[in-house]
Amino acid sequence: MDKEVQPIGVFDSGYGGLTILREIVQKLPQYDYVYLGDNARTPYGTRSFDTVYHYTLECVRHLFDQGCRLVILACNTASAKALRNIQQLDLPTLAPGRRVLGVIRPTTEVIGNYSKTGQVGILATRGTVTSESYVVEIEKFFPELQLFQEACPMWVPLVENGEYASSGADYFVKQHIDRLMAQSPEIDTLLLACTHYPLLVDKIRQAAPSNMTILSQGSIIANSLSDYLNRHPEIDAQCSKHHQRTFLTTDSTDDFDRQATVFYGEPVQSVHLAL
Repeated sequence: MDKEVQPIGVFDSGYGGLTILREIVQKLPQYDYVYLGDNARTPYGTRSFDTVYHYTLECVRHLFDQGCRLVILACNTASAKALRNIQQLDLPTLAPGRRVLGVIRPTTEVIGNYSKTGQVGILATRGTVTSESYVVEIEKFFPELQLFQEACPMWVPLVENGEYASSGADYFVKQHIDRLMAQSPEIDTLLLACTHYPLLVDKIRQAAPSNMTILSQGSIIANSLSDYLNRHPEIDAQCSKHHQRTFLTTDSTDDFDRQATVFYGEPVQSVHLAL
């Protein structure tokens, strides 16, 4: 890649991070971005902490090779299982001048502002729920909140198989909303703690109580990134601004382009990356 192009890297195990990138581009269109989907090894949600860490670090290294000075892990599982190790163990020796950020911390910093009852439901993959990452991080900012988690293992396959708008998805969405609400009928805020779930948001609204606040992460992350760049002008100065978009996938580009167009909201043309 041209040395003058130092894009912001956005990483996900598959397609879901494109819902984050879409919001970031809308908020900050002037920057260059390179998106990397590790589709050949998805899903990450069922993999061990060590496996997710090693896969994520490998992909972060590739994004550094693409000239990225700043990388966003637009993947809840990678943020939960790999971010801390990468920040604390790898960056100081691997690339001390570069930064890797996740999607969990920005979300937990604001989530308490949306709930009136003080009871929040978290819908996520099994890996994210098991990690307790949201519970730990929210406790730091809003210790008074009561949190209720529900793992939704069928939701990502539904989305990636194009069934997110089908009547068949209704059953699985309602099943998990009902299970979550059974934990407490006072839950008034739902966090979609997986980047695939925004494609199911219409069905989630239908299954949830009518007064429920439903939060997707895209706009939260976009606003957080904008604030971060404003607070760190030295990082902002290293990010090139030519309105360029590059998409990389570790699997079939034809499959990626077809699916990515749904998540990103406009046509995508990707390049294959061999790991």
